[in-house]
Amino acid sequence: MTIPIDIREEAGVRTLHFGSEWIQGAMRIARPWNLELEYTREMMASLLLHNDARWPHKVLLIGLGAASLTKFLYRHYPLAHLTVVEIEPAVVAAARQFFKLPEDTRRLHLVIGDGAEYVLNAGKKFDLILVDGFDQNARAGALDTLPFYQACRTRLSDDGVLAVNLFGRSRGYKASLARITEAFTDRALVFPSSESGNAIAFAAAGNAIEISFDDLKENALALKETTGLNLLPTLTRLTQARTCLNNKLVL
Repeated sequence: MTIPIDIREEAGVRTLHFGSEWIQGAMRIARPWNLELEYTREMMASLLLHNDARWPHKVLLIGLGAASLTKFLYRHYPLAHLTVVEIEPAVVAAARQFFKLPEDTRRLHLVIGDGAEYVLNAGKKFDLILVDGFDQNARAGALDTLPFYQACRTRLSDDGVLAVNLFGRSRGYKASLARITEAFTDRALVFPSSESGNAIAFAAAGNAIEISFDDLKENALALKETTGLNLLPTLTRLTQARTCLNNKLVL
């Protein structure tokens, strides 16, 4: 069944819908490379977890939407190679026509197919895996299962990080986080829900990640300087939620 694609514009913001009121992606027309939706900005908190400015080298994005994450990484991380897996061809067409998806086969590899199957069968390793795939009813399907998360773990490099958007889960995100935690043997955490209702989970499987809040703040300031993305409010919420102990994030 083909997903109904609906493009809307209001107050300078173009949004993508799958035949419902759910916003599947958004772009401020005057600033097409910016991350308009709060949860997309929070998924980029993964960029704060390494002090290496050259990281990540290889990125896998499951779910294209309005190509917000893809465009941000394409613009600000020119050395990164991006692989995007999107199951619905009409979403790819809409991203190209309405949301300025770059056409660069050298740096951007676009796969039309099932994201879960791709991860299960791919032979590649990735430094960063971003999972943000939902149907018109905000269901993640196979992208929210233990086998999928276990497969993601095998696809991460030694410095790899998984980031998952947990929005739209009918019973909250605790069951989803439990599956991620099991797949990554407790090396997972969730950033507190934002005002939009999204919660972003992060997980790692290779080298230990232990970073102080001072270093996180320094990384956030550097990211703001180079990209304009301000993640300082996210760090403030993380501190207030006491997700991490002794002023350190350990993953």
